[in-house]
Amino acid sequence: MARWALFAYHTFGARALAALLDRGEEVRVVVTHPDDPDEGGWFESVAALARVHGVPVLAEPEPDAPAVLDAVRRAAADVLLAVWYRRLLPSALLALPRVAALNLHGSLLPAYRGRAPVNWALVNGERLTGVTLHHMTAEADAGDIVAQRPVDIALEDTAPALYDKLVTAGVDLLLETYPAVLAGTAPRVPQDHTRATHYPRRRPEDGRVAWTWPAARIADMVRAVTHPWPGAFVGDGAARLHLWAASVAPGRAAGAPAGTLLALCPGEGVTVATGAGVLLLRRVQAARACEEPADAWARRCGLAPGARLAEGA
Repeated sequence: MARWALFAYHTFGARALAALLDRGEEVRVVVTHPDDPDEGGWFESVAALARVHGVPVLAEPEPDAPAVLDAVRRAAADVLLAVWYRRLLPSALLALPRVAALNLHGSLLPAYRGRAPVNWALVNGERLTGVTLHHMTAEADAGDIVAQRPVDIALEDTAPALYDKLVTAGVDLLLETYPAVLAGTAPRVPQDHTRATHYPRRRPEDGRVAWTWPAARIADMVRAVTHPWPGAFVGDGAARLHLWAASVAPGRAAGAPAGTLLALCPGEGVTVATGAGVLLLRRVQAARACEEPADAWARRCGLAPGARLAEGA
């Protein structure tokens, strides 16, 4: 049994904590973020789980707070583990564990270093991602790799579906790998920094799309930021239209300008001409309205085939 200091948040962090506790590992301190009600409460709470198990919890705004440094120092941890924690840990913390300071990251490093790797992989139309357990350094997601596990991305995968896949793969990878880390027999593979890609955090405004984009690019954005994320959208103000579900439709737009409503498909949605290909728009939400099937929205707005959808129609 090892002693752990855990920096964790969200469902990924909660599942990792639960798995370690189920294994009988001694988690001496948990550092997390205050649970954010603006995120909708859809995720599992690391803080709540830790308290149920009597594990001391800190929710300081920054990891270099004196209270955090003191708590981790007193924990005398063998391993410091970060899982979905949103702050870069200072060198003073990384130097404290006896064996290793590790991070469980939601991509196949060195690709997709940084924030929101699940969403960015879908935005970019990737078909493969994964999880990486790696040593932490002063640079985010740049340390030596202990182990990785690939995860296929299906065309129908939304961000929450892919996130669930990564949580399962990541916790399994952690449980299979950490005994070798403790024994000193786990590999340490330096990353190829020339192949690294870096991505920032995403904000609601990053969900903007345009009908002139290819249908596949629009569909990828929609699935990347659908519920419980803020959503893809066109237009602004009273003309804003959120696009909650969409996919590439077969067929061609036959020269129709991008943004042309091609057909109402009862029970399925509407088809729209794009910059390349046809988009099947299934669920939408107009400003000051409830989410609804796209064909119901079109009928309610009096839209017929051939209508040009403004950027926020």
